[in-house]
Amino acid sequence: MAAVPWTEKGEASSFDPDCTQCPRLSGHLSDIRDRYPDYHAAPVAPFGPARACLLIVGLAPGMHGANATGRPFTGDYAGILLYRTLHDAGLANRPESLHADDGLKLRNCRITNAVKCLPPENKPTTGEVRNCNPFLRAELDSVPRHGVVLALGRIAHDAVLRALGCTLRNFPFAHGAEHDIEGERILIDSYHCSRYNTQTRRLTQSMFRTVIERARDLAAK
Repeated sequence: MAAVPWTEKGEASSFDPDCTQCPRLSGHLSDIRDRYPDYHAAPVAPFGPARACLLIVGLAPGMHGANATGRPFTGDYAGILLYRTLHDAGLANRPESLHADDGLKLRNCRITNAVKCLPPENKPTTGEVRNCNPFLRAELDSVPRHGVVLALGRIAHDAVLRALGCTLRNFPFAHGAEHDIEGERILIDSYHCSRYNTQTRRLTQSMFRTVIERARDLAAK
């Protein structure tokens, strides 16, 4: 399991830009840097205001998205739907995310990933998810009491539950499901806003808008 760095205030850090705890991921990023020298090709930091009441958890950086730009869901197809929907819900100042310095800002919302490094074929191993779990735990600890966590996909859902020390079978994943986590946080599930899910209509724009607006409303209470 990853050794989590600590801040000057003695708090566990939610991110280590130099993390190399997963040899497979570290080697993969090294290969990517050789092939695409202009890419970020390193662990991708969370994005958005600290201690936001809504934390959105994705799977991992996309090859030509966050892995290239250095910002979650920026530059790929999944980000098109995510940021447009966040903007429509009043959670972002712009509807489009092109690169890390494009001026986009989030409001009372923060975005992170269960795994901070690009995995081959976008499929992290269980061990890699577990290695990154302490960073996610630190991120979850920053969510204010009664805040909302929105998990995009089952892997993110399971990673959140593991980070919070919950038994997975007690909180089954389902799109639109809401889970009260010990009276401290609300976990909401959504299908991931991937190209595959949207093209197959497993996740429609209307479905995604509904779950984002529900998460926003609960986080505002």
